[in-house]
Amino acid sequence: MTLVDPTIPPTGPDIPSVVPAAPDTARRRLRAPPMSRQLLEQRVLFELGALGAAAPWLRVLGRGDRHPVLVLPGFMGDDASTVALRSFIRSWGYWAHGWGLGSNMGPTRALLDGIRDRLEALHGRHGRPVSLVGWSAGGVFARHLARAHPDRVRQVITLGSPLQMHEGDRSAASLMANVLKSRFDPEFGGGEDYLLGPLPVPSTSIYSRTDGVVRWQVCLDVTDDRHENVEVRGSHVGLGFNPSALYVVGDRLAQPEGTWRPFEAPSGLRRMYPTSASWHPDHHAHPASRRPPHQH
Repeated sequence: MTLVDPTIPPTGPDIPSVVPAAPDTARRRLRAPPMSRQLLEQRVLFELGALGAAAPWLRVLGRGDRHPVLVLPGFMGDDASTVALRSFIRSWGYWAHGWGLGSNMGPTRALLDGIRDRLEALHGRHGRPVSLVGWSAGGVFARHLARAHPDRVRQVITLGSPLQMHEGDRSAASLMANVLKSRFDPEFGGGEDYLLGPLPVPSTSIYSRTDGVVRWQVCLDVTDDRHENVEVRGSHVGLGFNPSALYVVGDRLAQPEGTWRPFEAPSGLRRMYPTSASWHPDHHAHPASRRPPHQH
């Protein structure tokens, strides 16, 4: 069985879809993605163009059950950065809400209290569990909320979120994060998410191997019958506009309350979704199982 060192960036088309995680005390620190990949983040312009072409198709995915969805922006982003994402979610028949907290300046006490209050308010207003959609660092906060309030959260969907970042790991945003770090709540986590155990609600982590902001490996969850990773092709800053990612978001939100099944792309779209990987902290790394299409 082939093992992948998560500290070495993938090269070539035949990259094994496996990622081990060394123990917390032994894993080497990850560097930020190479500059060549960071420069590829300019692809967001092409992704915006692709979104325009795919918009009519995406908007007819079906009608949702009008349950509430809270969208959390990435680091340094605000509700303006998630307008397109929320617009599509709303068009699918859900109550899509921004977080209303201004720019995401990291896990300050005020921000953590604010997202908790926002979740409580939406749950109280709609009387139903809330789906959380978090982009990048927003996804880390979404999982934090789900662990603290699983009775109020229906599911968590993350887009390029660094779930397994270890103290000392670097990303393209590390310089700014270090400037603001003194404001962060010291009680907020920051270690690998898998050490906290499985998320108490279903989750989907959407990631790209060519992410130019964070190493794609740290976006992986440990997969099981309620937690999955879905790989798409694209940039980090474009995940909220990426038609492939948006299709996954719409598919996940459409599942009936109280049920969950893994994502399975329609036969005509499967080339858009490479075989996904799983984070395996026990060193026994292997590809995430690809389930056969559902029979109708």
